[in-house]
Amino acid sequence: MTDSRLVADGDQVRRRRQCASCQERFTTYETAELVMPRVVKSDGSRESFNEAKLRAGMLRALEKRPVSAEAIEAAVERIRQTLRARGDREINARDIGESVMQALKTLDHVAYIRFALGVS
Repeated sequence: MTDSRLVADGDQVRRRRQCASCQERFTTYETAELVMPRVVKSDGSRESFNEAKLRAGMLRALEKRPVSAEAIEAAVERIRQTLRARGDREINARDIGESVMQALKTLDHVAYIRFALGVS
């Protein structure tokens, strides 16, 4: 017998199982290892997705702006989940930039403009 439930915001599956021979019950937690797409830069080179670069770009645009760290982290996580959900093996850096701009537009208009213009 197996009882399965989603836990941790749907990122994990908790399975409660029972051994057929000894009837012992045990729990396992399973997490899918999801690979982020590779980033295709404007010069055609490819590199691994780097969440730290994403966060740094957003923080640079949001410097000295009244946005909480929690709101920034939530935006980074939403972007990461959106990119992963696309299911693409590769994604253009420009598409990531567009996602960042949309997130910044909702967080802080000045940061949105800074990012769009490349001003830090």
